[in-house]
Amino acid sequence: MLEEGLNKLGLFQDHTNALLIKLLIKYIEEIELFNQAYGLVKVRDRKELIVKHILDSLAPVSILHGLPNKKIADIGSGAGLPGIPLAICMPDSQFTLVERMGRRAGFLRNALAVLGLSNVILEEAEMEKLSVSKTGRFDLIVFRAFKPLNGGIIKELLRLLEPGGSIAAYKGRRQSIDEEMSLAVTLPWEVFPLDVPFLEEERHLVLIKE
Repeated sequence: MLEEGLNKLGLFQDHTNALLIKLLIKYIEEIELFNQAYGLVKVRDRKELIVKHILDSLAPVSILHGLPNKKIADIGSGAGLPGIPLAICMPDSQFTLVERMGRRAGFLRNALAVLGLSNVILEEAEMEKLSVSKTGRFDLIVFRAFKPLNGGIIKELLRLLEPGGSIAAYKGRRQSIDEEMSLAVTLPWEVFPLDVPFLEEERHLVLIKE
């Protein structure tokens, strides 16, 4: 199912990308190994994990490739979603996973060691306390199932962005997005429908430009 889903997304079609598929499988195995103890994701089985979390994380890759993406932050990374799957298939980008919860940060440290990803670092911190002098600013900030957007959160995210950078928020139903964004955002924003293989639920990517 994983390979079929990746092919549907236009990813990893070349046999030379077999190593990347192996990395994704290893990451899935790490989540499965620690999920019960750490409460990383709510899934019933591997199929649901692949569809709702791995393929969902990768669905907007083609959109993200079209943006400045040298330095990317995954805010509220949790189990490493979407940051780790994105880092595996965007090896030329440098990722920072930002996670405030110690247990989940511990899982991320272990997962990164197992996967050996040289383009990913971890910052165990609250977004509001993240030091720009330490991390630098980011071309792109992504988050998934983080928080509903409001003016305060947008202000904090903008503090972390390079001029001309973008915020990419993984969201669900379009109607809910319109309601949320009309209350929270005065900057230019766009909504892109996402086609997540094998998922019947509505999924969108919201892009907010600095």
